[in-house]
Amino acid sequence: MPTETPLRALPDSAAAGDRVDAWVAAAKGAFSDNTERALRSDLRIYAAWCGARGLAAVPASPATVAAFVDAMAAVRAPATVRRYVASIAALHRSVGCGGTVRSAAVRLAVQRMHRVRGRRQGQALGLTWPLRRRLLEAAGARLIDARDRALVAVAYDGMLRRAELSALRVDDLVEEMGGDGTLLVRRAKTDPEGAGAMVYLAPDTVALVREWLARAGVADGRLFRSLRPGRPPGERLHPSQIPRIVKGMARRAGLPDDVAARLSGHSARVGAAQDMIAAGIELPAILQAGRWRTTAMVNRYGERLLARRSGAAQLARLQRRA
Repeated sequence: MPTETPLRALPDSAAAGDRVDAWVAAAKGAFSDNTERALRSDLRIYAAWCGARGLAAVPASPATVAAFVDAMAAVRAPATVRRYVASIAALHRSVGCGGTVRSAAVRLAVQRMHRVRGRRQGQALGLTWPLRRRLLEAAGARLIDARDRALVAVAYDGMLRRAELSALRVDDLVEEMGGDGTLLVRRAKTDPEGAGAMVYLAPDTVALVREWLARAGVADGRLFRSLRPGRPPGERLHPSQIPRIVKGMARRAGLPDDVAARLSGHSARVGAAQDMIAAGIELPAILQAGRWRTTAMVNRYGERLLARRSGAAQLARLQRRA
């Protein structure tokens, strides 16, 4: 979240929503498109809630923000409410009121929410190797199927987020003599300034990418493109389309509706991490592959597998109870 972008003064009669839009516009380019969309959405919800109650949205009193947290905690997931709070905090820092969200009233409201609702977040179903193979084998012979096979294979090998997949370019892929390849991820959620990172692609994944590019006639620009019947490949595939592609492939593969519904654009990243843990790959190698700085997400993705390696599990096996 931005911390220094100023919000120019608007007339007192301006709606809170207009002030929110003005701030997001002023901060444009300071953060990713996804973050910008989340900020705008979060702050419009907050501004509308304040407006409906005749409360000032910015600058707001700590009591107002705390009341908003209490109200949202009753109808939104804790992770969503925490994101709202982060967005409100960024907005208030921009007008020199950073202490509002750091106040005791707001912190206590967040603690109340966690006491009642807990902190645990839902998690996308991991697209582990058996599921990956099933999706790829069930895909058809159409051009769009070639694209989707390549997309899922790249997402799994590279442990990529959907925005990273959408941003890939043809020249980011370097094929090695052995048929495998490396792929440059130019920018990521944890790399907003674009230092870039290299990820590995196995030979079978590189072959699927080459098939897609040859059939689509794509030689440069975006690696993955939108497709419409009777039209040449589009300029880019929007990140929002990636979860739909994965779910559609799951339904085509005959997976139950509840399984398909739990798959997301993040599932290949989760599944690859789970497969690495199951295979006994060392933690530093998993962190490097997923470009994580801490072990928190790896532990969360693999918590069931790691529980089976815990001291309690080992003791049960030694006692011949497992």
